[in-house]
Amino acid sequence: MIGQPDAVVRARIDALLGVRCVESIPTEGGYSPAARWRVRTADGETAFVKMACTDHTRRALRTEHVVLRELSVDFAPRLIGFEDDAEHPLLAIEDLGCAHWPPPWDPALVEQVRDTLARMHAMSTSLPPFEDVHSGEDHGWRTVAADPAAFLALGLVPPKRLDEVLPALIAAEDRAVLAGDSLTHFDIRSDNLCLASRGVVLIDWNLACRGRAEMDLGFWLPSLEMEGGPQPESFLPDHPEVAAWVSGFFAARAGLPVIPDAPRVREVQRRQLVTAWPWAMRALGLAPPRSAQPGRSPTNR
Repeated sequence: MIGQPDAVVRARIDALLGVRCVESIPTEGGYSPAARWRVRTADGETAFVKMACTDHTRRALRTEHVVLRELSVDFAPRLIGFEDDAEHPLLAIEDLGCAHWPPPWDPALVEQVRDTLARMHAMSTSLPPFEDVHSGEDHGWRTVAADPAAFLALGLVPPKRLDEVLPALIAAEDRAVLAGDSLTHFDIRSDNLCLASRGVVLIDWNLACRGRAEMDLGFWLPSLEMEGGPQPESFLPDHPEVAAWVSGFFAARAGLPVIPDAPRVREVQRRQLVTAWPWAMRALGLAPPRSAQPGRSPTNR
């Protein structure tokens, strides 16, 4: 449980915001151990402050600061300030706590998000390319084929069925193109987007890069279906390579041991795999597997 900032951190927040903080409310959420507070200042303004606590969150906060400093778009939060520190960097952005955070989803909100992503993907960017930002993240169906035990332990498919479909999954995954010229976020989920008064706003930009729009969109779709939205092919018909790559990403990770600093990540990956795996089967024209866990998974909020 995140507590109140101590006197040293509170003084740093005051300096970062340029005005005394009179209230700080710890907030839960996210999948990393960063500390998070909604703060109110003496002049009545509010802000959202994150403080890194691990090597991973330090890198993430520094990267997010660089990205937000470069962006000038209404679908990203306003950057208020950043204070680097060897151990505990601080990032302050606009407070979006009063916005609407899905789920639930309705068709109008789905379309608003879809339109916002289309606008984002139509933009060019000077951010580093996908292969630089996401190097070393090519574990997918080939990884599963080499050692299927963790995936099979999830109970989504029997071993014989996996052996039957792996060649098609690997072939489709190999055809996936990740490089592109679009501004891409690559962490689109309901907990990373909200509907504010000005429209849809995406948060947590530390994985943003120059990449392929269809791949970025594809990573949102399993979680959208998981939370009661439409099936992925209603957005991306005729893209079996995207379905294979996205499902392989989750398949190679969801059954791995829990990450000590982010214990909820594996469960979120498993829930997305529950919808991504059947999507890949449908996209490849294969008979859907008989799931050991029928029905929709609960939401990840």
